[in-house]
Amino acid sequence: MSMITERPANNPAGHPARAGEGPVARRDVRAVLMAYVTLTKPRIVELLLVTTIPAMMLAERGLPSLWLMAVVLIGGSLAAGAASVLNCYIDRDIDQLMRRTKRRPLPAHTVSPRNALVFGLVLGAVSIALMAAFTNLLAAGLTLAAIVYYDVIYTLWLKRSTPTNTFWGGACGAAPVLIGWAAVTGSLAPAAWGLFAVVFFWQMPHFYPLAMKYKDDYARAGIPMLPVVASVRRVNAEILIFAWLTVLTSLAVWPLGLSAIYGVPTLVVGAIFVVEAHRLCRRATRGEAVKPMRLFHWSTTYLTIVFVAVALDALI
Repeated sequence: MSMITERPANNPAGHPARAGEGPVARRDVRAVLMAYVTLTKPRIVELLLVTTIPAMMLAERGLPSLWLMAVVLIGGSLAAGAASVLNCYIDRDIDQLMRRTKRRPLPAHTVSPRNALVFGLVLGAVSIALMAAFTNLLAAGLTLAAIVYYDVIYTLWLKRSTPTNTFWGGACGAAPVLIGWAAVTGSLAPAAWGLFAVVFFWQMPHFYPLAMKYKDDYARAGIPMLPVVASVRRVNAEILIFAWLTVLTSLAVWPLGLSAIYGVPTLVVGAIFVVEAHRLCRRATRGEAVKPMRLFHWSTTYLTIVFVAVALDALI
């Protein structure tokens, strides 16, 4: 880990404080620890777990054992954190060019690249070992595949080379659904693939608004996100197509062993989600001031409600 440098401080007698003493040292320790936590992108980890546990509950048709849920929560969090840390390591050159990311620990030089790389690899190894030891090889293999796909296929290659990067990268964000299901059953059923598709399609109307807001940042860094290289018409079309696909896929999951407890709230929030997508695109087409983060935040609410409905349906 990173060495913690401490500024000398004088004690009441006028002598320099010994290393490790005083509030400055404690603040430095906290700052470094928080920098490592920041590298794991906790908000992304939280969102991934929102989809994992309900998928496990549906696979079990009830509440899985608390031990299994704890293992998957810990292993999944470590895996998602590892993928994010390695993403920060790989993207450190472009992160320093973007206002949104230049305060991350690597561009800010709070953590060294070497320490970040080691940290990410250790987190990944521990997560896969936990999944292999306490769930099954399918869940562990999917965990490994998700980390490799996100950091090697998406971050190193697709993100920097094609405007379809968000589409192809969507498999990473949807993988926790399959991992959670596999941890319970040791296999994958149609309902698991259906929920995977919901999260996969959802990521375009979720992320494109963010890319719209930070369009200049991505252009400055040379990242060909769709809003940077495509027309407003093309971006609008993809937001609407994938918003509708997200909602229709979520409704297609309904007959796969789910009841109205899932279907009714999914239908309601899906309608609101589509309306918000059309509202954003209509304003963009007219050249009016758009508020892309409204759809971004609503999309998170939508996904959360859908998967809470999955969990409730599995329990009741």
